[in-house]
Amino acid sequence: MAEVDQEMRRRVNANQGIIESEEDDNLDKKHTERMKEIIKQIGWPTISKVGAKASDKAWLLVQHADHDVEFQKSCLSMMKQEIQGEVLPKNIAYLEDRVRINSNQPQLYGTQFRWKDNKPLQNIEDRENVDERRKEMGLKTLAEGIEEMYRAYNIEKPK
Repeated sequence: MAEVDQEMRRRVNANQGIIESEEDDNLDKKHTERMKEIIKQIGWPTISKVGAKASDKAWLLVQHADHDVEFQKSCLSMMKQEIQGEVLPKNIAYLEDRVRINSNQPQLYGTQFRWKDNKPLQNIEDRENVDERRKEMGLKTLAEGIEEMYRAYNIEKPK
């Protein structure tokens, strides 16, 4: 599912953000329903239950479940309850910010980017201490994260 998710996102990004097929348009909903089934059966897919790669991919699919913020919140709660080493802290940070953005709240870690005039727009709570929070979750500094986004999405930096 994660591979299909990423393939769809590459197509959409190459098409300037336009989703052209009904299948692509419904993909996140389809994956969310399957993730709900998996979680109902085994709980959150932790590293010891499914392996590091599959646990990371489960997070990715939930991260893209923006149409169901309550499900994202539920998963975030489950992830936070896991013992250290069972869930990647960076995945908690990314989902925390995604839930906050989807709930019209400021981010804690500055992981979610919206672009305007080739500049990242981020509403971050307590911005002065964001790098400390990011470090605790295994993330690079905010400035490094922004640089990575420019490279990853091939966005030209403003002069």
